[in-house]
Amino acid sequence: MELRLTGLVVKQEGQLQVANRIYQEVFNLQWVEKELGKLRPYSEAFTAWEESGCKDESRLLRGQALADALAWVVDKSLSDRDYQFLTASQEVEKQAIELEKLEAQVQLDAQLKANQILEEAKQKVDLKLAEAEAVGKSITSKLLSNSGKHFEGLLQALRAVKQLPPANEIFQPQDDSKMQIIDALSQAIYIDARPYRERNRLEGHEVYVYSVAFSPDGETIASVSSDKTVKLWSRHGKLLNTFSGHESEIWDVAFSPDGKTIASVSSDKTVKLWSCDGNLLHTLTGHESCVEGVAFSPDGETIASTSRDKTVRLWSCDGNLLHTLTGHESYVYRVAFSPDGETIASGSWDQTVKIWSRYGKLLHTLTGHESGVIGVAFSPDGEIIATASRDKTLKLWSCDGNLLQTMTGHEGWVEDVEFSPDGKFLASASDDKTVKLWSCDGNLLQTMTGHKGVVIDVAFSPDGKTIASASEDKTIKLWFRHQNLLQTLTGHKGVVIGVAFSSDGKTIASASNDKTVKLWSRQGNLLYTLTGHESYVIGVEFSPDGETIASGSWDQTVKLWSCHGNLLHTFTGHDNSVNRVAFSPDGETIASASNDKTVKLWSRQGNLLYTLTGHEGWVSDVAFSPNGDIIASASVDKTVKLWSRYGKLLLTISGHEGLVYSVAFSPDGETIASASGEIVKLWSGHGKLLHNFTGHEQDITHVAFSLDGETIASASYDNTVKLWSRHGKLLHTLTGHNSCVWGVAFSPDGETIASASYDKTVKLWHGWKFDRHQWACNWMRDYLENNPNVSESDRHLCDGIGE
Repeated sequence: MELRLTGLVVKQEGQLQVANRIYQEVFNLQWVEKELGKLRPYSEAFTAWEESGCKDESRLLRGQALADALAWVVDKSLSDRDYQFLTASQEVEKQAIELEKLEAQVQLDAQLKANQILEEAKQKVDLKLAEAEAVGKSITSKLLSNSGKHFEGLLQALRAVKQLPPANEIFQPQDDSKMQIIDALSQAIYIDARPYRERNRLEGHEVYVYSVAFSPDGETIASVSSDKTVKLWSRHGKLLNTFSGHESEIWDVAFSPDGKTIASVSSDKTVKLWSCDGNLLHTLTGHESCVEGVAFSPDGETIASTSRDKTVRLWSCDGNLLHTLTGHESYVYRVAFSPDGETIASGSWDQTVKIWSRYGKLLHTLTGHESGVIGVAFSPDGEIIATASRDKTLKLWSCDGNLLQTMTGHEGWVEDVEFSPDGKFLASASDDKTVKLWSCDGNLLQTMTGHKGVVIDVAFSPDGKTIASASEDKTIKLWFRHQNLLQTLTGHKGVVIGVAFSSDGKTIASASNDKTVKLWSRQGNLLYTLTGHESYVIGVEFSPDGETIASGSWDQTVKLWSCHGNLLHTFTGHDNSVNRVAFSPDGETIASASNDKTVKLWSRQGNLLYTLTGHEGWVSDVAFSPNGDIIASASVDKTVKLWSRYGKLLLTISGHEGLVYSVAFSPDGETIASASGEIVKLWSGHGKLLHNFTGHEQDITHVAFSLDGETIASASYDNTVKLWSRHGKLLHTLTGHNSCVWGVAFSPDGETIASASYDKTVKLWHGWKFDRHQWACNWMRDYLENNPNVSESDRHLCDGIGE
């Protein structure tokens, strides 16, 4: 435009032309281009780009320079080369922007990936820490269980189970960790095999709890305390109500026979009667000092109370005083009615028990205690009176006053005594912080430990399944009679080495170095003791029909016995100790393994059939295949040998590095298990090694298959029995023996495992297949759901675990 205004150029056919030829010579194309270049804002870059043959992209415009150039050319008509330059600049700018975006995305992706890696690493660290903490809890659980704190041990085992993280795509707990936790849970369950174990704790009183009682239907528990309150709890441990009204500590509590009225007595010299919803019905006054004890008559018409004023008072249920019983020379503590309601017993600080008629007539005075009598109870049949004294004893008396028995064992004052509803047991509470369970003939059955203070009172639930104990530690403990998962058979005077079940599973045989075989019922009762061997009895086995028992001894003999303990035959022929014996499946042949390096096969009548020679050391074990055609023998020469039933050597299985203690066939005959050192090896019937089972910490002494062939048990010097799947997965570890376990056997139904030990016992592990986690949760559920002192995390330990 500026050129046209000068007149130097004119526009022709859309192009600028020099208007005058003279001008054309002066203002030629080169001049025009030169001057145009001066006007371009990007001329330097443009020129450099042209000089590179339009190839140097570094000369192209970018960013603000490109934006300025594009703004400049809006109303201009430029050369094709200008437009090529600008187009190329735009394309390069676009590529640069895309590249920056791509780099930013790559950087973002890298950052996200790095964050993910860091997060996964952090999660792995957290999960490993949680795994380590879970294992730590399992160790603590074992320590608690072993120290007698069985409730705490079980709770800690549940915490360990809960804390162990489950496997996921970034974390896999170690097998050792899982097994340590399972072992801790198993130990916490099995270690307390006594009749009663702690199941719940009722906490809520602020100071000493002095008395506890069950309602007649067993659904409600009442407790009283020196905090001046009566508390009612559900049998599951939920606090239902708190009654206040007494002006001083409350010493005793009782339910009426219909369960509708509760009586409490206090140092405020009163007896109070309450409805179960907490309404005060009557206050009975008349005692001149602290009221210590209270009881309802069986018909609910009479209430007896005892006091430090040396009297027993009888009241009508509406609060009228009926009789005052005098005769004691000191404080009167507890009182009880006979089951027929005709007789009343009272215990006093004057060291006597007095027996009264329900009308107040003194019938008998029982003397014999050497200190105050503070507990008294009638047996359910009314024939026996039990008394508890601060002389640390319990005494049993006939109703006419004859002393029947004195029971000792407590290390402190005996504060209370109660009969079980069936009359078979007594429970006692003591200053030694324990509750003891006794048979009615005076045998101590169990000592329940766990209270941290004096145990002042004890009560049985109406069904006899629960014992409640009240203590100065501010708690009531509920001890529940549980399914006996573990029985211990005692009676041998020496190490128990062999154990076997009869074919019907009803009888157990045990062999011992006390030179005897003992036969036991499945319930643990001793049936017979078989004597006759002159040295250690190592092996014992039942015939398939259960009628005959074979035993092998270090006296170099095999003996056959009837199932009633009669000696049938003695087989002689071995030149050294006999270790193990086995019956053929048809029961007609007996095999014996001996330290004379042989296996001998005998007829049932005692005739020697074959002697199997070939081992280079003692033969420690022998077994028949299920079809009876093959015999396996294990030896200290590190081998297992397979023989035909006629004594021909078929195969020698080598692979163990030490002496082989034991050998067993699977029920289908396809697999052979052998034990040596700390390893169980599983072989095919042709001698091919299938699996190695490792996990024991000391030598394995014996192996056995379950009848279904799915489980293998191994006994060990490490005091345990381990249970394995047939594929080598460790399922459970049974701990409880105090010394080496030498023998193990499955019951035919697979529900019970018997183990024989150097600790002179046989243990029966019942129901070993049960879900331990579910069992523990069911046991602890009432406590976890209802105890106010349970932490929030503990309250959820068993969420989702079967009811």
